[in-house]
Amino acid sequence: MTDVNETVWLGIDLGTQSVRALAVTAGGTVLGRGSAPLGGRREGVRHEQDPGEWWEAVRTASRSALLTLTGVRVGGLAVCGTSGTVLLTDPQGRPTSPALMYDDGRAADEAARLREAGLAVQDTWALPKALWLAGAHGKGRVTHQPDVVTAHLVGGPVPTDSSHALKTGYDVERGAWPDVALDLPEVVLPGTRLGEVCPAAAEATGIPAGTPVVAGMTDGCAAQIAAGALRHGSWNSVLGTTLVLKGAGPEPVRDPSGVVYNHRAPGGTWLPGGASGVGAGALPGDVDPVAMDARAAAYEPSGAVAYPLVSRGERFPFRAPDATVFRLGDPADDADGWAGLLQGVGFAERLCLDYLHHLGAPLDGPLTFTGGAARSAYWNQLRVDILGRPARVPEQTEPALGMAALALHGTTGTPLAEAAEHMVRIRTVVEPRPGRTALFAEPYARLVDELTTRGWLPPDVATHAHARLAEDTATS
Repeated sequence: MTDVNETVWLGIDLGTQSVRALAVTAGGTVLGRGSAPLGGRREGVRHEQDPGEWWEAVRTASRSALLTLTGVRVGGLAVCGTSGTVLLTDPQGRPTSPALMYDDGRAADEAARLREAGLAVQDTWALPKALWLAGAHGKGRVTHQPDVVTAHLVGGPVPTDSSHALKTGYDVERGAWPDVALDLPEVVLPGTRLGEVCPAAAEATGIPAGTPVVAGMTDGCAAQIAAGALRHGSWNSVLGTTLVLKGAGPEPVRDPSGVVYNHRAPGGTWLPGGASGVGAGALPGDVDPVAMDARAAAYEPSGAVAYPLVSRGERFPFRAPDATVFRLGDPADDADGWAGLLQGVGFAERLCLDYLHHLGAPLDGPLTFTGGAARSAYWNQLRVDILGRPARVPEQTEPALGMAALALHGTTGTPLAEAAEHMVRIRTVVEPRPGRTALFAEPYARLVDELTTRGWLPPDVATHAHARLAEDTATS
């Protein structure tokens, strides 16, 4: 039975396929959860959503999360969204365009012009997409996904947070927007109080009127908070459809190529990271993954080295817009092919960490595995064997949990790292098996060489990866 004197913190995650809400105590007990599906439109490089659906889904998810919590106080809430999703709104905060989702690729020409002007942006970032929207739909305030929801909650337009603004060209270090012909919003730091839930929103969502609403962060940063990976040198590896690595340090990681970018957490900690195009999305979906994992264990290493891109192009640990999936060698059977894909993701993950080390990023803290793929005990073990380092796997890894921790921080002033560590519960720690890192050394080195030969991986990065491999295998 729920203690009527309990306080919960509400985290809301605006995902690609659904909205999820969690009501969590400061000690990490989830007392309520809710979700609601989201639609969308995909056609070639086009990927849109109707912003009106976000609010309707938030209403449903929030009511479900709070349905049985009669008498429980909601201390505050925060909302995260997909990084790079952008739309235009009128002065009252009402959408005047569809939302271009994080992977919409229609703004490649705008991105190329921005790069020619000296801005390090990628084709799917929000800044080029905002320029595309302005050309297609006319004037409007550039708005990020969570801002639509928080405006509904507080009853009027709100500033955006610096985390979602990053891919719209906001310079987090200088606190300034780029010089572009766009109507850009005011920016505040994540955790800043935006207002309180208004009576109309309270009636619609079931969230009590007067509940503090604080500025959120992107879904990747929310997952990092939910992993408790905020102490300097810590890293969170999120493996779902694709692979995202995010770490924490006292200074931003400088990368002239723009492959690694830096968010800033409350309290001044920098959160460097990058998003790769490889991941579980490359696995065939018509097989039993548990059964295939069991069979794949016989192929270590696989006879076929793969670079398992989910779609065309790579963004991290190198930028190669024309990169495509490839495989070196032929698998013995379908299980060997499955093993090659799992190992290929592990090799890409290792190369990401090698690249971060090459840039001088601190890597001496704990590594945490989150994302849907972290449910595979076999894949977790395989990844730590390839990496040659242990990894923690939390019980609860939803980005909504990270937003609950951010809500606690923004409302009470509790340091964010402390709030997250109290909420996060580690399920297990996976240790690498003796000798296994050396077992995977040859195929990893072969993959690095192939990426270099294709002109995708810079030679100096490849040299650094080989040197680190020699060090790790000498001690494994």
